Amino acid sequence: MLIRDATKFALQGLVGQPMRSGLTALGIAVGIAAVVLLTSLGEGVHRFVLAEFTQFGTNLIGITPGKTSTTGFSGAVISNVRPLSLDDAIALKRLPRVVATVPVVQGNAAVEYGSRSRRTFVFGVGSAVPQVWQMRVAQGRFLPEDDPRVARAYAVLGSKVRTELFGRANPLGRRIRIGSEHYRVLGVMESKGQMLGFDLDDAVFIPAARALALFNRDSLMEIDLLYAEGSRSSDVARRAREMLIDRHGSEDFTIITQDQMLEVLGSILNILTMAVGALGGISLLVGGVGILTIMTIAVNERKSEIGLLRALGAGRRQILSLFIGEAIVLASLGGLAGLVIGAGGAWLLGRIVPALPTHTSWSYVFLAEGLASLIGLLAGVLPARHAAGLDPIEALRAE
Repeated sequence: MLIRDATKFALQGLVGQPMRSGLTALGIAVGIAAVVLLTSLGEGVHRFVLAEFTQFGTNLIGITPGKTSTTGFSGAVISNVRPLSLDDAIALKRLPRVVATVPVVQGNAAVEYGSRSRRTFVFGVGSAVPQVWQMRVAQGRFLPEDDPRVARAYAVLGSKVRTELFGRANPLGRRIRIGSEHYRVLGVMESKGQMLGFDLDDAVFIPAARALALFNRDSLMEIDLLYAEGSRSSDVARRAREMLIDRHGSEDFTIITQDQMLEVLGSILNILTMAVGALGGISLLVGGVGILTIMTIAVNERKSEIGLLRALGAGRRQILSLFIGEAIVLASLGGLAGLVIGAGGAWLLGRIVPALPTHTSWSYVFLAEGLASLIGLLAGVLPARHAAGLDPIEALRAE
């Protein structure tokens, strides 16, 4: 049998029952659309979270107090024998390939100016924040390079705090109250937005030494280390570990490179994307059952055609190929429709809800279409084998 005739036979079988074929293809289309839409959401979230983590640059190493086996994010519970100190931050800055370090203490306090008061994040940091965290000063300047142990009472405001406390007035040189102490405003930061729930615009930056006293802490919560471009993070982390062990007498701290953090985070987000895609795959299984049912009915209804083809010399393999091809065509058409619906839905969702990240990955698109064809192949095998196994005489007698 010619390929043209086989194709015509398959299409006639589908066109002959448009309602039945359309509903079956719709089942596959819904499944593919669900897979594409859910994986687009998962991939969008993946990219969004990675962008959030890398907005401060990629050449960062975080050091937190206490030896842990987890990631040791900022704010870890302080349970070490010897706290991380400002002297540790100064010593780390002297390491080869280290560009700058930022000691970090974070808390929450009331910030007052005149009759206005706002409770907000207070970050105790060093002067290298604009360089290490890739933040820009919009007005004035950042904290000066004082001796971190005897830092002066200066403060830099986030853009939102500046608006809430001063409105349109110039805040530079004004004195604000944080806790029980007064600070002179040196600058205002450019808007940075949120990072995983932390609004960096709704924050005030003061010297780390004063934040330690303000929050009654004896240890830094983190030391962020910026290393030079082209350096290996593992080499820099090794030198930092050796120096701190020499200073502390034991490894009572946790060092996490951003490479390690992104690797772990990426693997978790990949699993998340695959999981939501698998949820959409349940619809594909339902569509596969629909194809199996439709093809079984088609074989029973077209026994006379099968008998005639067998009588005219068509072999079992040809009959098998015809019905499998019909199932694959049905699934592929449904898959193409599902791709259009899913990708279009993801695009439309991104337009309607800009805050909801979506990104359609072509790898998942091709995988979904291949999966649709595979389901059509598997669902068509049993009915096709049944058709190929029919006795020609019995099939013709069915007419």
